[in-house]
Amino acid sequence: MQLITRDQWGARPPKSDFTFIGSTQGVKVHYEGTEVPADLANSDQHGRCAGRMRDIQASHQANQQEKYICIAYSAVVCPHGYVFEGRGLHHLQAANGPGLNSQHYSVCAMVGDEGLTSPTDAQLGGIRDAIEWLRRDGDAGNEIKGHRDGYATDCPGEPLYRWVQAGAPRPGGSTAPVGPPPSTGSGPAWPGRYLADYCEGPDVLLWQQHMAARGWSISADGKYGPKSAATCRAFQADKGLEQDGVVGAKTWAATWNSPIT
Repeated sequence: MQLITRDQWGARPPKSDFTFIGSTQGVKVHYEGTEVPADLANSDQHGRCAGRMRDIQASHQANQQEKYICIAYSAVVCPHGYVFEGRGLHHLQAANGPGLNSQHYSVCAMVGDEGLTSPTDAQLGGIRDAIEWLRRDGDAGNEIKGHRDGYATDCPGEPLYRWVQAGAPRPGGSTAPVGPPPSTGSGPAWPGRYLADYCEGPDVLLWQQHMAARGWSISADGKYGPKSAATCRAFQADKGLEQDGVVGAKTWAATWNSPIT
């Protein structure tokens, strides 16, 4: 994990002491919900991210309605995959909503509703790093949810929320333990990872190619994006499967073994 501490990014002290929490049920994922410059994701622009952290903190501390004592999040992840310490470990965060803040830590991605609206692969990996850091050293439980789960908000935006719903997989990997692939009948064995937004690889390409051969309109490029997810949901609906847009073992098996209608 590429961790940048509060001292390293130049955080101001909180207005009052943080409240200690021993553990949480897990982590909720957020986005900024404002315009984030699209060019912030450029590989040579990481130097701007610490300044953006200071701006977020200043905005939160100036918020008279919420009366934040500091930046609200437990951690923030920039498009380059670095984890910026917010309130940090074992400190009550303030981003999840009234009555909800002690239940989960909060990790915010530097993406918004304009400009940079979809997380980079490095950023998704960084969010996973932050979650695992909070689990290992902050006694966070296993839950990974979106801010909108239990609170009326659009946060963390559609791209990030789809990723959360898919189990928050690392790009090119899976959060689920990989055991022996289940039998899928006459087709190739399920690769043992869930194909969802932002993953890519030969297993994605194989699935896309077979879906195209079945007559579905899909690009076979080895990258599982929103169009692949939409095709997957339509296929799942046609086959009476759960319509989550994720290629798990059942959807994979149906791709090869279900009748073409």
